[in-house]
Amino acid sequence: MSPALAVPLFAFSLGISLAAARLFARRLDRLGVRFGFPEALIGLLTAVAADGPEISSALFALIKGAHDVGVGVLVGSNGFNLAAMIGLSALLAGSVRLAPETLLLEGMVGLTVTLLAAALLLRWLSPAVAAVLSAFVLIPYVSVVVSGQRLGEGPQSPLRRLARALHEHAGPEREPDTSGDPTHHLIALIVLDVIVIVAGSVGMVQAALSLAGSWHLSHAVLGVLILGPLTSIPNALTATRLGRAGRGAALVGETFNSNTINLAFGVIVPSLFVTFAAATTTGKLQLAWLVGATLVTIAALARPRGMGRVEAAAVIGLYFAFVAGTLVGS
Repeated sequence: MSPALAVPLFAFSLGISLAAARLFARRLDRLGVRFGFPEALIGLLTAVAADGPEISSALFALIKGAHDVGVGVLVGSNGFNLAAMIGLSALLAGSVRLAPETLLLEGMVGLTVTLLAAALLLRWLSPAVAAVLSAFVLIPYVSVVVSGQRLGEGPQSPLRRLARALHEHAGPEREPDTSGDPTHHLIALIVLDVIVIVAGSVGMVQAALSLAGSWHLSHAVLGVLILGPLTSIPNALTATRLGRAGRGAALVGETFNSNTINLAFGVIVPSLFVTFAAATTTGKLQLAWLVGATLVTIAALARPRGMGRVEAAAVIGLYFAFVAGTLVGS
């Protein structure tokens, strides 16, 4: 494919994929309001919708045999999320604060899945073991998200405090369901959105791989620094609004949910069916950086006054160091 064809195909595919992801999130949110889903569950579904472009792009790259591009999209996206969603929001708003119980729940789930995915890609864990351990973490988490309000009404306990903290904060911005569309119509549109997201991701990855060959771009740069950040734009836009509105718990929850979903469904689950290529030296350093950046972000948020502008600048600086290291290593 010539660059003259690949460039407009990439731009068009990226545009329709991001637009469909935004519509997908809104329609899921509308269904959640209509059926009375808990706020935290709507937030989780919103993160799934916003992650559509990243996951579908990564999976298509895996199908094409470009494993380094697929993993790079997810690592690059997760690193960009920490800097653009939490770091930039704290820089603009002055701080990001949330209850310690909420940070404990969201942060530990996100960090654990990150560690499991990294150990899997480094071949320290088998796919089956990584999947089982992830399930032990994610199933209780989703259970708390779905039924946390009922758990919060029981006897006083650590689980009750966690459940109440999760459900007391507002989730990602949601609009009232003023549409007269019947439910089956909304579901049909959601299915159509998914098809468009997948089709856009296929076109985007196909065009990007062609451009990488024509312009002599490494797959590391393509996945980590181009596809990863670009497909994370919907998350970054939502996060900035949440941060400036002072909704730190919703912001942090969406960020860690997004990163967890990326690694769970883009790395751990596919590893049960596809053998990932051995991580290169650059790939190993990128994984180590992602784990370190996650720990630094959690530590900054755990401060009594939350993450301030100084800590936010440090998190953003870590991302730019990651970008520089990737460029040098490629």
